[in-house]
Amino acid sequence: MLGLQAYWTYHLKPSIWARGRLKYTDLTAKMESSVKDDATDIQRINSIKNKSVRQNAIAKNKHEKNKKQERKRRRMAGEPKQIPKTIDSMREKDDTMLVLMEDEDKEEINIEFNQDEMSSYFQKAYEPKVLITYSDNPNQKTRIFGRELRRIIPNSVSLQRHKSGVKKMIKSAGAKGFTDIIIVNEDRKEPNGMLVIHLPDGPTAHFRLSNVKVTPDLKRNYKEITAHRPEVILNNFSTHLGNTVSRMLGALFHYDPEFKGRRVATFHNQRDYIFFRHHRYEFTPKGKVKLHELGPRFTLKLRSLQHGTFDTKTGEYEWIITDKRHDLETSRRRFYLTPSYVGIQDFLEDPG
Repeated sequence: MLGLQAYWTYHLKPSIWARGRLKYTDLTAKMESSVKDDATDIQRINSIKNKSVRQNAIAKNKHEKNKKQERKRRRMAGEPKQIPKTIDSMREKDDTMLVLMEDEDKEEINIEFNQDEMSSYFQKAYEPKVLITYSDNPNQKTRIFGRELRRIIPNSVSLQRHKSGVKKMIKSAGAKGFTDIIIVNEDRKEPNGMLVIHLPDGPTAHFRLSNVKVTPDLKRNYKEITAHRPEVILNNFSTHLGNTVSRMLGALFHYDPEFKGRRVATFHNQRDYIFFRHHRYEFTPKGKVKLHELGPRFTLKLRSLQHGTFDTKTGEYEWIITDKRHDLETSRRRFYLTPSYVGIQDFLEDPG
């Protein structure tokens, strides 16, 4: 008993007292720091000579103090944290959101997809063959970008345009057995547009192209891109229009990937911007997955979707956006490709 009392007296009691003293010292330091900050803010505000600016600073300081006190009150009361209002959380619902459709409407969508222009691809009736070309006299970066697209997309060919018209290219490409055409446009020596034409009957999608980073920009070696057919991930296309666009992009690649190459091409849609990334994945001895970006990377923004092949005069547009924002985009909270984060695979059967 005497040993326990001595151990308490000489070891436990001083350490507990020291920890309590340390906590008290930390709390005191925080309070003193807060008081000093308030005093500094008051001095800074009082040093402002302009009356209106000083009044605005006082109102802003008072608003910040009230917010801190309100957060402290909610924390002490145990209330849950408020969800911040963002563009994503305040999205407007779209009538074509597949997740909100009834079962009958989903069946109609499946029937429509089984009869559209890409249905033969998903039925594995043919192997894609893609022609990649450019605008007249393309810059070096545009040519490099086209060659890297050729390495990513299996069974694709990159050729110069030689001042040929789009309609003439469609006719000759169809005669040579091509199933799709990709035309990369440029402005000020930078790739700025992409036209994707599905042959022989369309549709035609026009994208704005931005944030293009080829392998030299990413400090990567193009030789790391193997000839294996990649896996394709189409993420977050949850409306009728978004699903049509995703089917067009997916139809550029072979439907039978070679998993041995461990290559994956990802089209991730967020706020109607389609981000493309190209990776090779590896499995570590601990069972985790590591991603190695191969390049290139770029961002697409849909400008128009046209029925049939390219025709600017008599073509019928399914969806189009003009240069004037508010002609179509009546609200910043309205999205046309992805009004919901729910993936299409959760509620729509694979037509293939």
